[in-house]
Amino acid sequence: MAFEYPETLKYLDTHEYVRVDEDEGIVTVGITAFAIDQLGDIVFLELPEVGDSLEKGEKFGAVESVKAVEELKSPVSGEVLALNEVLLESPEQIGDDPYGDGWLVKIKVDDLDDLDDALTADDYKDLVGG
Repeated sequence: MAFEYPETLKYLDTHEYVRVDEDEGIVTVGITAFAIDQLGDIVFLELPEVGDSLEKGEKFGAVESVKAVEELKSPVSGEVLALNEVLLESPEQIGDDPYGDGWLVKIKVDDLDDLDDALTADDYKDLVGG
């Protein structure tokens, strides 16, 4: 199966993606179509609270499927501005539109340089063999 990896996003080797709104220093974080496929049916989502401070590389939540529980790692340090409340109620919808309505959190970034080591779409494709 071929997965989509939008060129406009940045990717982590832990399968999160980041959409950057550089004007406002805000990023939207989700998990990739590859990760969702690997997990299978998602049954539970754990996310931080609005106002929580996140540290780059630290756990900020978890995705639980019928197969496994995977930790979510923050791609940046910053403050949680918003959560995708719809997915908290209906986590199985995350796979319907992973790069659109399937976002997880929006973060006000302390320093966009945190993303300097993020992967491009091509790098991520190479990583996951797709």
